[in-house]
Amino acid sequence: MTILDTQAASGDRAQAVLDRLGGVVLGQEEVLRHMMVALLAGGHALMEGVPGTAKTLSIRSLALALELRFGRVQFTPDLMPTDLVGVNMLDELKREFVYHPGPIFTDLLLADEINRAPAKTQAALLEAMAERQVTVDGRTRPLPAAFTVFASQNPVEYEGTYPLPEAQLDRFLLKIVIDYPGAEAERAILDRYADGFSADRAESYGLQPMMSSAELAELRRAVAAVHVEPSVRDYITRIVRATRDEPTLALGASPRASVALFLASRAEALLAGRDFVTPDDVKALALPVLRHRVTLTPEAEVEGRTVDERLTGLLQTLPAPSR
Repeated sequence: MTILDTQAASGDRAQAVLDRLGGVVLGQEEVLRHMMVALLAGGHALMEGVPGTAKTLSIRSLALALELRFGRVQFTPDLMPTDLVGVNMLDELKREFVYHPGPIFTDLLLADEINRAPAKTQAALLEAMAERQVTVDGRTRPLPAAFTVFASQNPVEYEGTYPLPEAQLDRFLLKIVIDYPGAEAERAILDRYADGFSADRAESYGLQPMMSSAELAELRRAVAAVHVEPSVRDYITRIVRATRDEPTLALGASPRASVALFLASRAEALLAGRDFVTPDDVKALALPVLRHRVTLTPEAEVEGRTVDERLTGLLQTLPAPSR
């Protein structure tokens, strides 16, 4: 089997999972694809959408389809770092401290309403996201190899929230914006509930494991083998550097954004069954990779402009390399 055949087979396996998830989470095909891109690229994703738009259902379904452990932490203003990473407790019988792991020791972690937690707890999560390890009482403990954070935040409610620091936002590979499903999909959701489906009961999803954690690791290796031509790498660099010269953006994207766009584009190419990245792959991921890494100037905000609008305009001014 050639390398191209291997890449195509890997893409088919990942696409098969996506197709199955699309039968459970209706009307959110792009969201599911971006979640798979983040997972294949070994990154984390920030998911923004109003309550009830299937954020939790999407993550639970992905964990079931990939035979991964799923954990959920409801972030609140009184959440402490030990509530997340665990704590050493005295065992009176053994007369020694015993470590009790926190919920962060899982494969897929849903950090629900992440911007409601205080800075100290955010810092504990930052170490886990950046280094896939946690430090408790001076001892470092590794997290599972498949560890991935899918964090949700509500774009409407701002009372009682703590804005995520730029350093933590930059650690998310993608920011996935979740909108309402279309009318046809929303009607189909009711039909599914009439047939016995319930988001609260995983057994009603009809999902069987389609891929193990070992097979996920194989797919990640396949993503790492996807070729990116120098001209496409130059295109990625030009896009990111252009955000720093855009007059309506007060903060441009960092070099980490270039790496993120590079990694995400390779995952997108694999999903398409290719062993090489095209400029269209880069364009498809530019908004979710960059939208949380740049900020508008106060003047642009007053004028009612949006980050997505400015990034879209920026992409239109930059010529893509010929295929």
